[in-house]
Amino acid sequence: METQNTLRNLTGRGVMMTGLLALVSLAFIGCAQFQHKMPETLTFMDRTQTKTEDGVRVTVAVPSAEESEQIFGFPLAGKNIQPVWLEIENNRDSAFFLHHIAMDPDIYSSGGVAWKFNSSLYSKASQKRIYNLFRDNEIEWYFKPGTTTSGFVYTNLKMGTKAVLVKLFAEKWVKEFAFFVEVPGLKADHHQFDPHTFYSEKDFIDLDDDGLRKALENLPCCMTNKEGRGKSDPLNIVVIGPNDEIFAAFITRNWDESEIIYRASLGKTIASSLFGRRYRYSPMSPLYFYGRPQDVGVQKARQTVDERNHLRLWLSPLRYQGMVVYVGQISRDIGVKLTTKSPTLTTHEIDPDVDEARDYLVLDLLESQKVAKIGFVDGVGRATPDNPRYNLTDSPYWTDGLRVVFVFSEETIALDEVEVFDWKRLYQKYE
Repeated sequence: METQNTLRNLTGRGVMMTGLLALVSLAFIGCAQFQHKMPETLTFMDRTQTKTEDGVRVTVAVPSAEESEQIFGFPLAGKNIQPVWLEIENNRDSAFFLHHIAMDPDIYSSGGVAWKFNSSLYSKASQKRIYNLFRDNEIEWYFKPGTTTSGFVYTNLKMGTKAVLVKLFAEKWVKEFAFFVEVPGLKADHHQFDPHTFYSEKDFIDLDDDGLRKALENLPCCMTNKEGRGKSDPLNIVVIGPNDEIFAAFITRNWDESEIIYRASLGKTIASSLFGRRYRYSPMSPLYFYGRPQDVGVQKARQTVDERNHLRLWLSPLRYQGMVVYVGQISRDIGVKLTTKSPTLTTHEIDPDVDEARDYLVLDLLESQKVAKIGFVDGVGRATPDNPRYNLTDSPYWTDGLRVVFVFSEETIALDEVEVFDWKRLYQKYE
């Protein structure tokens, strides 16, 4: 009987303690305080870019994930949010607006950002402070004459190189400023790329139209392995132009850079493949041309790395009208397969119709409005579905045997202004 009374007392005390803890917890709900002071030194301001035209000065900077957390006190990158800082000086006689969705069609409002980090655990005053933190630091969208205005636009996260299009407009007036901003945090493969280590001035071969065509037709058909043995996917693209314009065209069309292969990138690649997690910057396995792995790799991934368009580029010693010439390969990954020809025992399966990825690239880059000239040359070698060729991991592919050649311009080129090399006619395979 004494034991039963003891148990009842203990049980009663347990219930009372549980209730007391619940009351204490309830008392704290709505009482948590948010206190954050923005840093006095904004390190990302060391990376600003400025352009001035037509009485307007625009300055842009993009904080890294770590820097944006220091600024706002919350991990914005973890919610796929990337603040872009703008300063706009209006020296015109009239006002204008910021066309903010030109920067990102899926832009975040300051209230939308605040909601992601607010909580009922915060006091009402703290909730208001969080909202004001993002609202007060958001740039206004209307700029009066003689004013300078600065603040953030809350965009979707883009690691590596960020394309920032600042579009301003008023009645019968539109002005665009395009920036390409390197954001710290991505270990992109092209960061290791130094063209000065490959060629000296005496190695460069400057070509006219006819010389370029012959040089491109005489290139090997395909990539190979490190030892230079075997033939992999076909070298089916050539891009020419000022270096800055080539890369900018891909970034404008939402191509993502590729990370180098290291522990973290391998882990994210495996997680993307197994669990369907989005990873837009997955490393590419090295394939070889000019005796070296790709200089630059860019890609467009779907939900996982198992499905993506990806291309590799190598800087060549060729020059066309003084511009650099890159030779490359594009194909579309459609899945993953087991193979003993890879050290990981797995590899991507490519869409066997490799021309589909090449022709997709044609349409995609034309939309960048930076392609001044385009053409097709022989050199890959024709293969048919009935008699396909095979790459280094035994994936079959077929092709009409043509390489597409792009020449990029610093100017904006409308689709009906694009010139065509008088070489091969792509229409022939459809006629």
